[in-house]
Amino acid sequence: MAVDKTAVAASNSDQEAIDLFVTKVGARVRVARKERGISRRVLSERSGVSQRYLALLENGGGNISIALLYKVAGALEYPLEWFLVAAKECGGSNLQQRFDAADSKTRQQVLSLLDKNNTITNKQRRVCLIGLRGAGKSTLGRSVSELLNLPFIELNREIEQLSGLSVAEVMNLYGQEGYRKLERQALQRVFQSIDSAVLAVAGGIVSEPDTYELLLSNFHTVWLKASPEEHMHRVLQQGDDRPMAGNPAAMEELKSILVSREALYARADTMIDTSGKSFQEAQAELLEVASRV
Repeated sequence: MAVDKTAVAASNSDQEAIDLFVTKVGARVRVARKERGISRRVLSERSGVSQRYLALLENGGGNISIALLYKVAGALEYPLEWFLVAAKECGGSNLQQRFDAADSKTRQQVLSLLDKNNTITNKQRRVCLIGLRGAGKSTLGRSVSELLNLPFIELNREIEQLSGLSVAEVMNLYGQEGYRKLERQALQRVFQSIDSAVLAVAGGIVSEPDTYELLLSNFHTVWLKASPEEHMHRVLQQGDDRPMAGNPAAMEELKSILVSREALYARADTMIDTSGKSFQEAQAELLEVASRV
């Protein structure tokens, strides 16, 4: 039986084109995921597509169906056609190539400029306050939410509602790992069900990478910063003497925690230093930030 060499060559050419197309789709998924600032694990949870398959897809080895790509596009909040249309068909292929070749900081700056014309974003009207205990997250957050007529939510209260236990009981029964798992679930429930709110979270949430990425992607984060002395003073003023009870090294430990988390807190969209400021001064600064979101 004679082999049709022309047909074989055409078949090989088609397969090469398909492979190239799948590779380009995978590259776009990777770019979109990184621009959203989420891990494969988070994307897997949002889309229902396994981490293993997402890894294959991003590396050009996933023969993805339209149904699965639809789920991935929805989870990334990108239009489906962005992944399907070749760069030259989108208009400005050179611009697309330059964008893909740029570092993440440059791409984020470009997207931020484009987002200024969007009326709806992930973070619109959702503000989250981060920082150590005593930063003023609860008092400032509650007062500003009232002024803006927005709900005020403390994530620890959401954890208690979700678990049916107090935070202390959660820690005693399930430990730090169990608390962090509930913290993530509570955060997901908040941003999936509420479009506008002021949220206050525990200071250690920044130490859990995936949860913190989820927070940064869905809330305008504000780091309420203060000196270690002010943090301690405010906690004691609230009648909580646990930080100092039987622990003469408490202040040094507090300073160490602040130093270790400083780079993480600095990833917030906005920083407000409340050191040496009155409640009214700090409130005015936070109100100005929250009003612009």
